[in-house]
Amino acid sequence: MARKDSEPSPKTAAAVKSLRTQIDKLDLQILKIVNERASLAAEIGKLKNDHGSEVFSPAREEEVLHNVIAASKGPLDEATVRAVFREIMSGSRALQKIIKVAYLGPEYSFSHLAALERFGNAVEYMRVGSIASVFEEVNRSHVDFGVVPLENSTDGGVSDTLDMFMRLPQLKIGAEVRLRIHHNLMANTEQEMIRRVYSKPQALAQCRNWLSKNLPHADLKDVSSTAVAAQLAQQEPGAAAVASRQAAVKYNLRILFADIEDFPHNETRFAVIGHQEAPRTGNDKTALMFRVAHQPGTLVSALDVFKQNKLNLTWIESFPARLPKPEYVFFVDFEGHLEDPKVKKALNTLHDRCEEIVILGSFPMAQLSG
Repeated sequence: MARKDSEPSPKTAAAVKSLRTQIDKLDLQILKIVNERASLAAEIGKLKNDHGSEVFSPAREEEVLHNVIAASKGPLDEATVRAVFREIMSGSRALQKIIKVAYLGPEYSFSHLAALERFGNAVEYMRVGSIASVFEEVNRSHVDFGVVPLENSTDGGVSDTLDMFMRLPQLKIGAEVRLRIHHNLMANTEQEMIRRVYSKPQALAQCRNWLSKNLPHADLKDVSSTAVAAQLAQQEPGAAAVASRQAAVKYNLRILFADIEDFPHNETRFAVIGHQEAPRTGNDKTALMFRVAHQPGTLVSALDVFKQNKLNLTWIESFPARLPKPEYVFFVDFEGHLEDPKVKKALNTLHDRCEEIVILGSFPMAQLSG
């Protein structure tokens, strides 16, 4: 009788068994080493606790990720290596303290995905209904940190976040997350039956050309998050959502079209807000907001400070100052740390040229992920 094609030959079966035996041995070695690493991390936690130091150290975690990615020769890709070590660090951190983190929910919104990218799964997450609520939970110390969207490469700054920095300027940016954003059209109906498309306004804006071309007769409906959109698409006949792949899995939706964002390099930068300040790493950014007098040339004079001190601006955004007269607050970040001599010099000069200046924090530069 001829052997079925699906059945391996005895020689192949023996080779597979031998390789699996080697994998089992390696798994035990990996487990032993990971637990040894966790024990060392727990000892560091005790020393930190004795001196009142913070458990979460974004600078150190970025250093670990940079080191292992640089040393990796494959075959695992960078994203996989990052994910493995992110969870190792998350679990090790939890031995020291269970960190509480607020984000704009529900689960599998892009803010949730950014929080997972930064903190891993060994964290107590609190999902809230608005960006303002994230700030408030951090400000009241109900959580240790919050994750909020700061800017998108397609749409620019996120106004709700900028507004809350103006309202609660005492909160600091301690880290950033750069997340590549892929939007997917998902539904449990066929394309020609779709009458409504739900998503967060920013997500719909980032896919506006694709949606107008492929779903010209569908109504676009704004909701509070992409995850809420997926939930509505699951419940309503003739409805679809623009959301993440993870949201499609969560709500059992079919992805009809993947990566429908108009610009392939679409990314959102998130800020990790809290009360602690990050130490200098040598690869940092500093963020601040300032207001200048409403006179000709004052903004140019302020920005010239960065040029004079050879500080590279990486972001600038204007926002209404919420004053009786029409003035603006300017948000900027630039390469360098508050402890750098040329940054100190620049800020001293900038204080003389501005009506108001608030330092939002220095933090390690993050690599693009996702």
